[in-house]
Amino acid sequence: MAPGVLEKPAEEQQGGDLHMTNAADDSCVDRLTLLRSMPEPPVECQVCVVGAGPAGLMLACNLGRFGVKVEVVDDRADQTPVGRADGLQPKTIETFRQMRLADPLLQRGVRVYDIAFWRSTTDEPLHRLGREIHYPPIIDVLDPYILLVHQGMVESLFIEDLKKRGVEVRRNTAFDSYSVCDGNNGPLQVNCLANVTQDRKTILTQYLVGCDGAHSKVRKSIPDAKPIGLSQPSLWGVLDGELDTDFPDIWSKTLVYSQEHGSILIIPRERNMTRFYIELKSSTKGDRNLLGQEFVMQRAREIMAPFSVKWKYIEWFGRYQIGQRVANRFQDPHTRAFLAGDASHTHSPKAAQGMNTSMHDAWNIGWKLNFAARGLAKPALLESYEQERRKIALDLVNFDYEHANQIAGGDAVALAENFKTNVRFISGIGAEYGENAINMVEPQSWVMGDAKPGCLLPPAKVTRYLDSNPVDVQLDIPMLGQFRIYLLMWDVHQSRIFLDGFCAALNSPDSLMNQLSAAANISYAKQPRLPAPEDIYLRPERYTAVSHLFTFGLITTMPKSEIEITDLPALFQDSRWTFYLDDIPELDTRGQLCTNKWLGSLGPGEVAIVNVRPDGYVGSIGRWDSSVDDAGEEAAKWLDTYYDRFLQVPPSPAMD
Repeated sequence: MAPGVLEKPAEEQQGGDLHMTNAADDSCVDRLTLLRSMPEPPVECQVCVVGAGPAGLMLACNLGRFGVKVEVVDDRADQTPVGRADGLQPKTIETFRQMRLADPLLQRGVRVYDIAFWRSTTDEPLHRLGREIHYPPIIDVLDPYILLVHQGMVESLFIEDLKKRGVEVRRNTAFDSYSVCDGNNGPLQVNCLANVTQDRKTILTQYLVGCDGAHSKVRKSIPDAKPIGLSQPSLWGVLDGELDTDFPDIWSKTLVYSQEHGSILIIPRERNMTRFYIELKSSTKGDRNLLGQEFVMQRAREIMAPFSVKWKYIEWFGRYQIGQRVANRFQDPHTRAFLAGDASHTHSPKAAQGMNTSMHDAWNIGWKLNFAARGLAKPALLESYEQERRKIALDLVNFDYEHANQIAGGDAVALAENFKTNVRFISGIGAEYGENAINMVEPQSWVMGDAKPGCLLPPAKVTRYLDSNPVDVQLDIPMLGQFRIYLLMWDVHQSRIFLDGFCAALNSPDSLMNQLSAAANISYAKQPRLPAPEDIYLRPERYTAVSHLFTFGLITTMPKSEIEITDLPALFQDSRWTFYLDDIPELDTRGQLCTNKWLGSLGPGEVAIVNVRPDGYVGSIGRWDSSVDDAGEEAAKWLDTYYDRFLQVPPSPAMD
């Protein structure tokens, strides 16, 4: 079986050459030879990430876990110390749970469950208009709140995880430019300037991702990648500090509107702090340099009157003008250079979306780059990044434009209605992708439940067969960059003929699934996932026994007393840690069986397959009547058809 593009074992890759295709032209080879002969040869990697904010570090963290050789450069001397972003939405909390990184944030963060609305006019003093639950039960999530944690805490979590795997951020290193050989066959040459001496550094990489903020130099280096949008005239100040106040709703997310002085959005923070977003109403025509910290503090007091507002200390002060912009391209024409986070979209901070959306850009592209670097991806896989994430960015700025205007206008009724209309999107679970190569929508009416292609897998509670532990099935399998393939059925014994035919077809030499698994297993043997000390407890090998590319899960409503592991075909015996009993609906967020929640309904003789992408989105759903001859074989062919849309077996290397 072809080993793919990764030619050397992992221990040799650290200082080894980046794989070059045989088609690289002579000019590329000459330039690479010259670069490698220099006194300080270039750093070589598979993915170069520019920017060590939340987006860049999320991407690097996942690539490092997947075993991809990644380099991260950042022009700052250190991580974010104070200020900046601070809110994690329910979907982002779920993502951190999937990465097994949520606990430190949950322990230190502040949870906000409600929103309060206050208003004053020339005729009425400041008074509360009402309260709303932030995430009502209609939003099906495990964590129905915003978690307020400082951006620096999020960065620290990623940096520590990278260090455990031997990856360090290259600080004081600014991206300058990049170039690519004619024909796009060789590596990208990334040129950087390091330290105050502006030393030139060169990185050779297969892929480049710009996570370098709103003024991204990577974006400016990609042809025709321009931010499109506008800025609004209003100016806002931001204050982080510990308050001494008699205002009663300081520990709720609160909008305070003064007809005379403007609006304040109050956000509770960790370490007993509070963040104020303060509208500087009627002040934008003057010299903005006069709108300093003292001016903003005084404006806050005026808006909050008659309540007393004093600061014990101020940790951070900032000032910004609202703008909504989206880059017209998120990637170069050759899908070698990409944009993520603020480099690709900007908006106001008041809906707590920026850090969340940025990290999910990285979450989306990380697993795709892993497969591309291993030679397992067809072009359609990387092309799907712009298709999916630019749609989300456009949805975000359109929502943000309305949301920011309504906060400034102080119309609590309109703001509450806008929030209710967009609450699924705000939470993160409403970030949905359209049909494309990796989201296959079937013409049959197979999709009747909450699990839908292009949408996140809904949360569900099941019992893990092996140890009888109740688990959240969408979180139980650690994120190793694999596809999860769940088979759901009422009775395993009744479906045994289907399962035997299914497994036999998957094991056939003609099966694309079999060929892809063999290629992936060779690739991971040569370049394995980077380990961490926690792996001795998490035991990732439980989920790679069958394949490094796919994890199979079986979900049935049968009682445990009626089935043994030995009753399963060999493939599912080897997948024993992902054999689940669908028997605890009382623990579910909606009180439903997993089968019913995901599928709507499932006939007594039916078998359903739910394909879940490495980022937790549903890719495709199929159903079969297990009593029909060759139904198992047809299901295996259906899987081949789905994965053939965007994955490939790497060609065998040329013989010497």
